[in-house]
Amino acid sequence: MADWEKRRAWLRCLNGAVPEELDTPLAVAKYETAAYFSGGRKVEIRLDRELGEGYEIIETENGWLVRGGETGALYGAYALIRACEAGEEIPVGVQKPYYGLRMINCWDNMDGTVERGYAGRSMWFEGNRFDYEPARIRQLGRMLGSVGINVFCINNVNVHQPAQHLLDSLLPDAAAFAALLRPFGVRLMLSIDFSQPMQNGVPTADPLDERVQSWWADTAKRVWTAIPDLAGFLVKADSEHRPGPNTYGRTHAEGANMLARAIAPYGGSLVWRAFVYNCMQDWRDTVTDRPRAAYDLYRPLDGAFDSNVVLQVKYGPYDFQVREPVSPLFFGMEKTPMAAELQLAQEYTGHQIDLYYMGPAWREFFDQMGKKRVKFIAAVSNLGRDDCWTGHPFAAANLFAFGLFAWNPDADPETVLRQWVKLTYALPAGQENKLAVLLMQSRAVYENYTAPLGLCWMVRPENHYGPSPYGYEFQLWGTYNRADRNAVGVDRTANGTGYVEQYPEPLRSLYADPQTCPDNLLLFFHRLHYGFVMKDGRTLIQRIYDDHFLGCEQAEAMAADLSALDLPSPDREEAARRMEAQVQNAREWRDVTNTFFHRFSGVDDAQGRKIYD
Repeated sequence: MADWEKRRAWLRCLNGAVPEELDTPLAVAKYETAAYFSGGRKVEIRLDRELGEGYEIIETENGWLVRGGETGALYGAYALIRACEAGEEIPVGVQKPYYGLRMINCWDNMDGTVERGYAGRSMWFEGNRFDYEPARIRQLGRMLGSVGINVFCINNVNVHQPAQHLLDSLLPDAAAFAALLRPFGVRLMLSIDFSQPMQNGVPTADPLDERVQSWWADTAKRVWTAIPDLAGFLVKADSEHRPGPNTYGRTHAEGANMLARAIAPYGGSLVWRAFVYNCMQDWRDTVTDRPRAAYDLYRPLDGAFDSNVVLQVKYGPYDFQVREPVSPLFFGMEKTPMAAELQLAQEYTGHQIDLYYMGPAWREFFDQMGKKRVKFIAAVSNLGRDDCWTGHPFAAANLFAFGLFAWNPDADPETVLRQWVKLTYALPAGQENKLAVLLMQSRAVYENYTAPLGLCWMVRPENHYGPSPYGYEFQLWGTYNRADRNAVGVDRTANGTGYVEQYPEPLRSLYADPQTCPDNLLLFFHRLHYGFVMKDGRTLIQRIYDDHFLGCEQAEAMAADLSALDLPSPDREEAARRMEAQVQNAREWRDVTNTFFHRFSGVDDAQGRKIYD
């Protein structure tokens, strides 16, 4: 069979649902390998519970032996198929996932909307109830399992009515949903409302109140009876007007531990988000610095959390901006299990309209942080009801890559991307390479035409898409660039807000000196005048101009490269439509940002390019 015909056959297999009677990962693994290798080499799937989620692939005389635990065998089957389909070397030997919880956090609301969702409405909620096609949810489980994702939290961390009823009247529906994911090694997780006892007859949500503790213990027993393999609860507390323990004068450790003890008998994890800061800041206040918030709150609590509490920390100290340093909390919590929170939904990186492959950003994060400091990993979903599930067909590369990075944080982003390209499109080798190169450079291109040198929050406040350099400057969210006619940026050194002091050496010294601070973080850590001379000899203002002109030119070149690819329909048309929008977005970012800084600085572009007055 020709390579193209084989690939088409496998794609048809992927598009069909795994038979419903296959209700265990081991059974699915046997089915998948039999379907793929029919008429070819023999694959034996063997259960070895000692390997757990790990697997071993052994080459035999006539094919391969895949052995592993119940889910490990499934992951091994998929790894074997991926390698064969991509024409890569078979990963023989023992492979084990680095992170125990490899989570997708969905921000779906039960009315069918998805907060910060760019791929359509919810795939499983509508009209304040569960509403889905079972076959499609099994396909979802299959897709997640194929890259080793093992936990799926289905509802928004901002828990809106009637999502609270997932713990009571809607629990049977949640259990039915969990059953559809279970054969693919995917366990359900639920976001909960910290104040939920008060909606059920308890007059308080004080975590030290025995009535509250009893209510949560009874609730946990009921929930785990319905869903015995539930992974746990996800909590957003005392953040952005959400209720939490601070309301009662309690610490976050006291609040988290109360919930953790209720679910501990069932092996549940309590995932507690560290996204807590003053969201009512006065812009006149130049002392309060939002990036300091998480470290200041949680560092004194290190070691105070129960063992089944997982502190989920956003990878940077702000909120998924185009460029941020690694959160210092990862270096300051040595006794507390932590999960790194990444974002697949492109809230500040193009709304799944503009191209932004995230693999290179994750590689930088893991290289700097040191993977040993994080025990679990999560990502905010980019899924929706759109036909391609991720809005932009190329945004699926991020979901695919997250699974492989969650399995192995030493993954190479380009290797992962090239495998996705081969598995997704049957393109000639030259075109495969062109698409991979295009996606690999997409993050740098987006950064060039949007956020200069580590500045954040220059987007439109109402939807976080498109340029608005002063859009957040007088808002309550602590998101300021402090640009004026003299300088731009925030001084976060010891002489400023002191934020840099939260980092250990050598990062502290690296960031504190503008001569050693990486250019792409320069204005995050320093307030500099427009004539500041960069390492390459250009002035700060000229670098801002040059980056924005370059980014726009690069976006236009990407559009030309994309038009030359023989993509199948409907991906070809959808990608072209979104690329046209991206080019327009890049031009707007270029002109708005350059004009903004030209008006402040009064300095003309050294190359005489058009900047609007």
